[in-house]
Amino acid sequence: MLLNKDRLHARMAELQLDAVIATTPENVTYTSGFWALPQWIRRGPQAYVVWPAPGKGEAEIVTSTATLDLVADQQIWVERVRRYGAFHVDGNPDAKDPVSQRLIELQEAHDHGDALSALVAGITDAGLSRARIGIDEIGLMPGQLEALRERLPGASLVPAAGLFRNARAVKTPEEIARLARVAEIAERSIKAALGVAREGVSEVELARAFHAQTVQDDAFPVLGCIGFGERSALMNVQPSDRRLRQGNVIRFDVGGRYRHYRADIARIATFGEPSEEVRRYHRALLAGVERACELIRPGARVADVFEAAVETVRREGIGHYRRNHVGHGIGIDGYDAPSLTATSDEIIEAGMVLCVETPYYELGRWGLQVEDMVVVRADGVERLMATSGDLIVVAP
Repeated sequence: MLLNKDRLHARMAELQLDAVIATTPENVTYTSGFWALPQWIRRGPQAYVVWPAPGKGEAEIVTSTATLDLVADQQIWVERVRRYGAFHVDGNPDAKDPVSQRLIELQEAHDHGDALSALVAGITDAGLSRARIGIDEIGLMPGQLEALRERLPGASLVPAAGLFRNARAVKTPEEIARLARVAEIAERSIKAALGVAREGVSEVELARAFHAQTVQDDAFPVLGCIGFGERSALMNVQPSDRRLRQGNVIRFDVGGRYRHYRADIARIATFGEPSEEVRRYHRALLAGVERACELIRPGARVADVFEAAVETVRREGIGHYRRNHVGHGIGIDGYDAPSLTATSDEIIEAGMVLCVETPYYELGRWGLQVEDMVVVRADGVERLMATSGDLIVVAP
């Protein structure tokens, strides 16, 4: 199971909630294992998970008839499913395979017409129509929260997006295993991309090699910022026809998605020997990441980690270094809690998985970046990276 059930229940108890409702794609998958394709590829489609507090009933998925094949075909730990909307598929009563049989069974359930009607019915049937319910407000379309309040006048609906984000911050062993695997895939994909680096190759060609390796390793492309030379300083650089030349910096800020979980790592290579300035700046950035990792442990203040990372980079060679954050949590979302900022009041906890990073962008010259994924353990961090953040020199 992906869900950190104990942590979610503890947060629900703190807020005296009888149930919570997941609405965003990340939280629907997190609470149920159900990956609702339409939710993930465009705005608007609705799927929910109603998750009662202990002793308040069973969890239930609410989703469109058009996605019931995914319910039948995925490893989902929430058994109750409520459907809405028409989608016509012919069912053969002689079907023998379990997925088709399960889909036929799901399609025979009552159609509630539309998403909110199905959700209201689920809440009512669970005896929660007068309950205090936390709802992940971010996944709803404009006007839907107000409509729910009108249709459930006896219920108290309170925003709960922050509750879900907090619950997801500490990972289960299964989540950590998936994050470790996708981090490994990202590193292998960088190696594959550098394997085609030669004079005149384009950013697009490196990106193609990177993403091909990601897919070969059973993950899906998501993040692929790969830039050469002056383009490496573009924060969100997207691969172009820019050709690789001697002395160029190559910046990777990349990652894929493996079984719903994300990677986000950064490595720097140079095509040929780098200048002494590039070496010095890169060493400073690497020292900042290493210092942050030394401080990260349960009970550490996020703000203290930020300050130490920035001050280390300045002391080690980039005196004017500035950042708004030096990392973030990662999981089913690319930016989970916490965000490693100067103003954060969050405390590091065991089981968090963090991307620790120190990017530096100098427009017209180059961008440099070190970013590692780490797990917070009782005595410090466990790195998910097989490679170090050292500067990689590619021979012409």
